[in-house]
Amino acid sequence: MTSRLVASLLVILAWGPAMGQEVRVPSSPGEIRLSYAPVVKRVAPAVVNVYAARVVENRFPMFDDPIFRRFFGGGSPREQVQRSLGSGVIVDPAGLVVTNFHVIENADQIKVSLADKREFEADIVLKDQHSDLAVLRLKDTRERFAAIDLGDSDALQVGDIVLALGNPFGVGQTVTHGIVSAVARTQVGITDYQFFIQTDAAINPGNSGGALVDLGGRLVGINTAIFSRSGGSQGIGFAIPANMVRGVIASAQGGSAVVRRPWLGARLQAVTPEIAESLSLKRPVGALVSGVAAKSPAARAGMRTGDLVVSVDGQAVDDVNAFDYRFATKPLGGQANVGVLRSGREVRLAVALESAPETPREETPIKARSPFLGAKVANLSPALADELRMDIDSKGVVVTDVENGSMAQSFGLQKGDVVLVVNNAKIETTQDLVRAVSQPSRVWRLTIQRGGQQISAVITG
Repeated sequence: MTSRLVASLLVILAWGPAMGQEVRVPSSPGEIRLSYAPVVKRVAPAVVNVYAARVVENRFPMFDDPIFRRFFGGGSPREQVQRSLGSGVIVDPAGLVVTNFHVIENADQIKVSLADKREFEADIVLKDQHSDLAVLRLKDTRERFAAIDLGDSDALQVGDIVLALGNPFGVGQTVTHGIVSAVARTQVGITDYQFFIQTDAAINPGNSGGALVDLGGRLVGINTAIFSRSGGSQGIGFAIPANMVRGVIASAQGGSAVVRRPWLGARLQAVTPEIAESLSLKRPVGALVSGVAAKSPAARAGMRTGDLVVSVDGQAVDDVNAFDYRFATKPLGGQANVGVLRSGREVRLAVALESAPETPREETPIKARSPFLGAKVANLSPALADELRMDIDSKGVVVTDVENGSMAQSFGLQKGDVVLVVNNAKIETTQDLVRAVSQPSRVWRLTIQRGGQQISAVITG
């Protein structure tokens, strides 16, 4: 026996007893047959396939030329059906299904295929682009479906085993397993609420909207995205936490077409290393208050510019994204205990959990021939500013939608643009804009605000 082998055996003998493990041959098949099958059997009936379709027109610009039409004929737009495939989860026995917003975005028709191969048409109950979630309802059915229970995603720990269920690449329901690689991922850039569960369970195209479950068979996340250079799974997948999903489901069950979330009414900014040093912090942590709206929940609670938000109901806040998630997942009504550092000591503020006030939006489509033709505009309110992720002090008239192929799109108008002046007329309400564009003009002088900057333009024609 060589000296190297002897040394290796000594290491093994020394390590084994230290770990307190007994080395022996399994005495029965039951000792070696470990399986996730019981969990899968329980949750698989609640995981569905979602098929979304929309009709688009393919129009060739040459067909707009009368000479071309005269010699070559045709000219009518060709319709093409675009289809997308995703997954979903039945969360209510009455037939409510949660999936990703991006799976059903702009869909004209949605079908849901159950694990038993039955298919149902589905209506969209609620769409929430901010969280990339949507809720569907199965049509023309009164039966009770197998539904999954929601777990507490805040209880997840790095290293916990999880299973991912969905329909990758359209091959049919598939189960993969892995561990929780990270919790509270906030620098992913997928949705407005940056707070994701990261897992190495294989997630591929078609898994979007599918279930991430724990070994108790509880839904802990909705699979939504992967980081990949190849298009396939590379062991970095992201899921929306179940605690965010819970609020969206509650809004849908309550009959709302939108998700109402608590409004803070304060502007928060990231803590840089320089700011951390000026505040005598050991590391950049928390969210710095850089502005407070008058009469907002933050103002009434006593929050001040310069406060450093460090916790919500005892849960640590590492950055702005973490605060947004913690606060947004609180149910409306009651109060949240927000911890802030002020002058070197922690202060607890009782912030009311209420939705942002909504002045009359008067969302109006612009139909007059003008640079705004094909755009929708609305009066800015705290609620709309919050919805569009704009500054808390924003006022005026904002573009809420721009129709594809419209004159407004061709002139470069974008959702979120604030209209300030049209042909020397100051725009403060939607009616101001309607009056301004109803006056025919060959020259349009516009001033808009985009991303904090004013842009002026002269448009002819």
